[in-house]
Amino acid sequence: MSTFQGLRFTRVGVENLPRDGGAVLAVNHTGYLDFVPIGLTARSRGRRIRFMAKSELADNPVLRFLMRNTRTIAVDRAAGTASYRSAVEALKAGELVGVYPEGTISRSFELKKFKSGAARMALEAGVPIVPSIVWGAQRIATKGQPLHLGRHRIPVTVAVGEPIAPEGGPESLTATLHERMAALLAEAQRDYPHPVGEPWVPRRLGGTAPTLAEATKLDEDEARKRRPRAS
Repeated sequence: MSTFQGLRFTRVGVENLPRDGGAVLAVNHTGYLDFVPIGLTARSRGRRIRFMAKSELADNPVLRFLMRNTRTIAVDRAAGTASYRSAVEALKAGELVGVYPEGTISRSFELKKFKSGAARMALEAGVPIVPSIVWGAQRIATKGQPLHLGRHRIPVTVAVGEPIAPEGGPESLTATLHERMAALLAEAQRDYPHPVGEPWVPRRLGGTAPTLAEATKLDEDEARKRRPRAS
């Protein structure tokens, strides 16, 4: 276990992070700061992660600075071909590329349906996918809940699974990735304290977070409001 700015990190399976060579690092997405625990875990193996993140985050000057200095691959969700090509080139050059297969933050803190981008990149670049889980970071900063910044000693678990070979088609590889990450999530949650009634705790574990179905409806409503109205 290690401590960083008041956070208490527990890391499991760090040896599964390759010390060299390209790999897709697939991470679950429960909050805005998921990249910090997994990024520090990679640094402990002498690696840096180039995360893929939506380009509109750069509208925030602080995030723009972080994205520039971490060489984030900005994703224009209306035209993602260029960012996809950049990620594949980085993988072929031996870099670690961090991907959130769920696409957006999971309000339920359960694994959402995965997009196939991580699998397609791994197959095209000929590199493995490393499944990983960050659990507890949703307590600090997540969608629709108050921020808890500062030295609060919140425990955060990082679990890294064995690399998955780039074999089969995108659909089957994505299904395997989802299965592996679900098992890692269950492992990370097993020894983590989940107080009953807390909004950051999944409903099935006694919390008051939305169910996966309820969270999906909230996401759909939000996306509908963002769409420009026809004139």
